[in-house]
Parts: sequence; structure tokens; C-alpha cells
Amino acid sequence: MRAGQDPFPGIVGFGQTVLPHLERALIAGHDIILLGERGQGKTRLIRTLAGLLDEWTPAVQGCEINDHPYQPSCARCRRLAAELGDELPVTWRHASERYGEKLATPDTSVGDLIGDIDPVRVAEGRTLGDPETIHFGQVPRTNRGIFSLNELPDLAERIQVSLLNVLEERDIGIRGYALRLPLDLLVVASANPEDYTNRGRIITPLKDRFGAEIRTHYPLTLADELTLIRQEADLSADAELPEHLMEVIARFTRSVRESPAVDARSGVSARFAIAAAESATASAVRRSALAGPASEPPVARVCDLSPVVSTLRGKVEFEVSEEGREDEVLGALLRRAIADTFRSHLGSIDLSGLLARFDDGGTVEAGELVPATELLRRIGDVPGLAKIMSRLGMDGGDESFGHAAAALEFTLEGLYLMRRLSKDSADGTSLYRT
Repeated sequence: MRAGQDPFPGIVGFGQTVLPHLERALIAGHDIILLGERGQGKTRLIRTLAGLLDEWTPAVQGCEINDHPYQPSCARCRRLAAELGDELPVTWRHASERYGEKLATPDTSVGDLIGDIDPVRVAEGRTLGDPETIHFGQVPRTNRGIFSLNELPDLAERIQVSLLNVLEERDIGIRGYALRLPLDLLVVASANPEDYTNRGRIITPLKDRFGAEIRTHYPLTLADELTLIRQEADLSADAELPEHLMEVIARFTRSVRESPAVDARSGVSARFAIAAAESATASAVRRSALAGPASEPPVARVCDLSPVVSTLRGKVEFEVSEEGREDEVLGALLRRAIADTFRSHLGSIDLSGLLARFDDGGTVEAGELVPATELLRRIGDVPGLAKIMSRLGMDGGDESFGHAAAALEFTLEGLYLMRRLSKDSADGTSLYRT
């Protein structure tokens, strides 16, 4: 922090809200529970914590719980230290090896997390009272590191009890062993607020043992939403998603989150916007492939957004009263997002040059399978096209037919939504007219 470096790379929108609380908790040495709806970046944030560890750290070679050579705690390492002294073999562990993660599921057992008797070692001749017969679970195996437990409320209550000593006394007990094994680790868990607070699926003593409870959230601004899409979407290298369409997707995502038709308790994951961006570019690649050999990379157009609505429906939990209207609700919200983006960029521009194309009953047929060159031929010369493209951020000097077609089709759709043109849609085609 003093060096001005970003301690949590890749985390968007938490700078003034979540991260200050997280930094205080880490400095205080508190175990942490992150509460937030799905797709708010909880796991991504937890995984960045490994970058705060020393890059390399010494450990006793072969130790299951990564004992420090100067302070061995398990029976094996104490025995070896007594026998070998300064000749105790040491290995060096990278920071990435000191992070452990477990997805809490109903079938998770105490043995998975804490440990159990290893029957193989007993069969080798050791007695049941020998501490070296223990097979350690994931928590002690992350000793001197960071252990993450995702979806904590999904753990059965009797399994949650096994974590009480880990969080408070920093030791573990296995079966009937009189074993006090001190641990040096940070425990970070994640949960959905509804599961954590309302349904009572987590025992109160465990809640009390977390030193910090931190709430996460979805991006608060449109700029953060756009940054997240640019950062996370795995867009096809063969296609381009123009900035104005990325903004439509960001506005669309925010509108879905705020819609009363959507269950707010479930939230709308950031994966919704990411999947929409990836599907739009895939649609552009598909159009280019069906049109034959392309002379330039395909560019996504506004017609590529509507087909992805039905595939995104599964990522949204609707209110019961909206059953059967899911596609209708999402379609209306998408149209609103397109209209808002149109007003933001082209609301004050003179579009009479394009509207003149529709004088005397002129029409333009567009659609997801109409190549860019064909769409430009159907529209013809448009006075003011350069200004339209400039307003949409397409004046970087690398404009192509695909960029021009994307700008003009977006403008036509905006004029339709502003009730300055009419549109007939059928089978993936749109006929614009006065």
C-alpha cells in the first residue's frame, strides 16, 4: 500500500467500498466472510489474496501441514527435528502453493476439512494412538497460508462445528486424539446474504468467530460495468464488439438487475453481461462464415443482440408473477438499453441525411445474416456518416465496411425506437420504413 501498488489486481468497482474494509481486516489478522449475491466477484477477490503472501517460504520437506523448520508442530516433524537437528531437510514453497480452496457441498465431511484416521498407516503397523496415523484434511494442509471456503452455508451444521476451534483457538482435534495442533492460517469464506442471515443455515457460534463480515456488490456505475466486460469477456479474436454495443450490453445488464420483474434476492451475475458480449461477437463470426470468404474481420451489429436474449434467460431468476413472460421482459429491457445508448451518443445529431433515404416510401432490409457490404449497398450514400461514426467512437483511423454497417444499423434501430421510423421484423430480418 505504501508503494502505491494495487494489492488486488483485476478487481473492479470495489475501490471505495469493499476494499478498505478488506484491508483493515487483513491488517488486523481477522478471518473474513464475504457476503454477496452470485457473480459479484467474491471468489475472484479471495484468490487475489495469495498475491499478498511472501513469494517463497521455507517448510520442512515432506510435511503434510507445511511446518516451519524452526517451529515444527506435527509429531513427525518434531521427531525429525530432534533426530537431525540442523540437518533437517527443508523445501521452499511458492505463494501459489499456500492457497487452498474448497467448495462447501452438503456431502463435505469432517475428514475432508480437518482430517481422519488413515487405515493404510494403521495397517502398516502403527497403533491407533500414534499421531502419525492421522490423514490431515484441507484446512491443516493449508497451514501457514490462506484457506478459502466458498458457499459456507451449504455445509451441514455438524461440519460447521468442526471449524469452531480452527477460527478461535487456531487448533484442530481429530477423532478421539488428545491432539492440539496449532495452525497459522487465514480463513476466508463466502456466502449469499439470504442463506447467511435469513434461512438460518449457519450456526451462530461460527458467525461470531469471523472477525470481519464484508458485503460485496455489483458495479455501481456504468463505467465500472464496461470495465468489467472489457476485462472478463473472452471475445473472439476474429471479430470486434464496438464500444456502443458494449455500452448497450452494460445498460441492459443494469436494467435487468433493477427490474421489478426479476428476483432481487438472486441478483443478476456479472456473467450475464460477459456471456452477452461473447455471444454477440460469435453471432458476427457466424454471419461472416455464412456469407463466404471475408476480406476483413467481422464486426458485431445491433441485430446480434436480440438473438442472445433467449440464451441469457437461464441466468435470471424471475418473480413468480412473470412466469411465461421472460423473453418479453428481457426484450423490452434490451430495447430500452438501445434507446438510452442512442440518446446518449446520437440524440443531438442531425440525422436528416439518413432519414432522407426513406422519403417517397424507401425501405431498408437488415438482419443478422445480411453482410456488411450488402447492408451498405441497400442503404446507399449517407451524408453525415463520418459524424455518426465519430459519435460512436469509430474514428480511430481503422474504420471498415463492418464499422460503417454497425453504425448505420444502430442508428436505424435508434430511429425506430424514437418513433421516427417503423420496423417490421420476421425470421431474423428487419425492414425499416417510414
